[in-house]
Amino acid sequence: MKKYVEHAIQDGYADDFAWCYGCGRLNDEGHHFRTGWDGEKTVTYYEPSDKHTAIPGFVYGGVIASLVDCHGTGSCALALYRKNGHEPGDEADVPRFVTASLHVDYLKPTPQGVSLKAVGTVEEIHPKKWKVTVEVFAEDVVCAKGEVVGVVMPKTFTAK
Repeated sequence: MKKYVEHAIQDGYADDFAWCYGCGRLNDEGHHFRTGWDGEKTVTYYEPSDKHTAIPGFVYGGVIASLVDCHGTGSCALALYRKNGHEPGDEADVPRFVTASLHVDYLKPTPQGVSLKAVGTVEEIHPKKWKVTVEVFAEDVVCAKGEVVGVVMPKTFTAK
């Protein structure tokens, strides 16, 4: 059974900043990662397609890195949004984060044909900087672990 995050933080990203290849809802070619709460942890579900092959039967590591990256920044946005008194689906402006640091350890080959689950643990390290530890599961097996440091997107970032 494929799982789905119904109330994802990415749904609230401003249109000018919803184009990320990993999590942008407006990028028709992207992965459309969706990050939400599961208790005090964050979660993203994703089922790689056959085109995401490293070698037959296994997922390309770049897709795993993208999942960790976007899950991390989405988790940062979720945490700050909640800290500000909001939950996904509220009408308030959603903070947008960018990646300051990304680290991924590949623990086991990630099999194709199964849904992946990224689970994040969020820690505030500064009012505008958050750290997320991410585990990527294929079924019940942890295939990768990562860490993302996200920073609130500077106002100097502008759309085209």
